[in-house]
Amino acid sequence: MTDVIRVEHLGKTVSDATGELAILQDVSFALSPKETAAIVGASGSGKSTLLSIMAGLDTPSSGQVFWGEQALFVLNEDERAQLRSRSMGFVFQSFQLLGHLSALENVMLPLELTGHPNAKREAQAMLERVGLGGRLAHYPKVLSGGEQQRVALARAFVLKPAILMADEPTGSLDHASGDNIMALMLEMNQELSTTLVLVTHDEALAARMDRRLHLQAGRLV
Repeated sequence: MTDVIRVEHLGKTVSDATGELAILQDVSFALSPKETAAIVGASGSGKSTLLSIMAGLDTPSSGQVFWGEQALFVLNEDERAQLRSRSMGFVFQSFQLLGHLSALENVMLPLELTGHPNAKREAQAMLERVGLGGRLAHYPKVLSGGEQQRVALARAFVLKPAILMADEPTGSLDHASGDNIMALMLEMNQELSTTLVLVTHDEALAARMDRRLHLQAGRLV
């Protein structure tokens, strides 16, 4: 079985007034289709940096990331963005919804950007799937945190991405809403055969993943 995502000897070093700081050091692992993985570790251990590099949003100092057989960092920034639009969904702690667009319009946006012919129908079906069929015309400011994260999930899953990445997806929610969002994310992960990678401080959440990738001072332990 071909790995969906493969990280090979990843390193990230930055310079500041005190010299060079190694954020990631020689990180390697691979994930299969449908597999779920939690990236855990103390604050400052490199979790969000690793996720950002895996998504092609940041660049490594050394090493490579492969999506299938495609090496990410032989591509330029625009080419990586095009690949993300076809193959990856992203869920943020802060939802990152566009306030001037309705729930339906927020979910339609990635479909429209890729020229999907049935953007409205697909977006509506996905919002119904996450339990928001009655909130299509509502704007983010009148939705609860849990509802906003459901819109964000619908937007991330609507293109049926091979990979879904999430950075503290329940971090802004109360316990009950966070549990509901996580259960929904895992259900959709299986339904759509998406490989799920998330950064979390929540050990109970990490325990629900197939794998737990523990970073300590930039190294996988």
